[in-house]
Amino acid sequence: MNKAELVSNVADKTGLKKKDAEAALDAVLETIQEALVAGDSVRLIGFGNFETRSRKARTGRNPQKPDTTIFIPASKAPVFKAGKSLKDAVNK
Repeated sequence: MNKAELVSNVADKTGLKKKDAEAALDAVLETIQEALVAGDSVRLIGFGNFETRSRKARTGRNPQKPDTTIFIPASKAPVFKAGKSLKDAVNK
C-alpha cells in the first residue's frame, strides 16, 4: 500500500474528504518525525513504538574494492517496534 492508497482508506473509514485525510496523515507523520529529531520516542499503545537508536562508529569494507576498508561514522537510526496487538493481528 502506498501513501495515496492509505489516504483513500483513511478517508473511506473516517468519512473525511481525501484532502483532509491527507492533511491529517501528513500532520501525524510530521509530528512523529519532529519527536524523533528531538530525541523523544512515540508510543502508540496497541500499535507500536517509534524511537531512535545510536549506531557506533565502525570500519567496513568497500563493496566495489573489498581490499579497502572505510570508516563508517556514528549515526542515529529511526526504529519501529511493533506492539503486541499488531503482532497478534499480523500472525493470525
